Amino acid sequence: MFWLHDKQRQQKWIQFIQSLSPDIEPQAVRLMDEMGFVSRAIYHVGAQSLDTAGLSNAQYRVLMQLFFAERMGDRGDLNPSEISHRQGVSRNSMSSLIRNLEDEGLVERRLDPEDRRRFNISLTEAGRSLVTDYARQHLTTIGGCFSVLTSDEQETLSQLLRKVGTQAMGMR
Repeated sequence: MFWLHDKQRQQKWIQFIQSLSPDIEPQAVRLMDEMGFVSRAIYHVGAQSLDTAGLSNAQYRVLMQLFFAERMGDRGDLNPSEISHRQGVSRNSMSSLIRNLEDEGLVERRLDPEDRRRFNISLTEAGRSLVTDYARQHLTTIGGCFSVLTSDEQETLSQLLRKVGTQAMGMR
């Protein structure tokens, strides 16, 4: 946010927000904006780490979900509804992602042997190789964002974020 390092602008922003919602605590405004800033910064760092692989964050998450299902013994393929549910995106968005990954030869679709009206998605050898090659680099990059915190601070942050997340989910 434009005011994170400018106390005068920060105060004006808080006054503006309070003019819209007088009961909001100034600290809540600061936290909301700081969490958004940090979230976007980590997202962009992650996106940059995937540029050399030619993947978007969304594509990478789909490939990783399939890789996880394959490697952890879950099974080697998932249907698009399962993937969209696990990723928290709409089925339409997932269909587009899958189509792009399929066009790039990273995933393949097969009819479900138990229900011929459905199909399942699995990694191709090229998709598996791409995930294997870039996962370590990407995860190291993202992990580096948190290296400024001690192990105890990371645990505290994790607990606090879960607490806020639970509250936010309960307000839906």
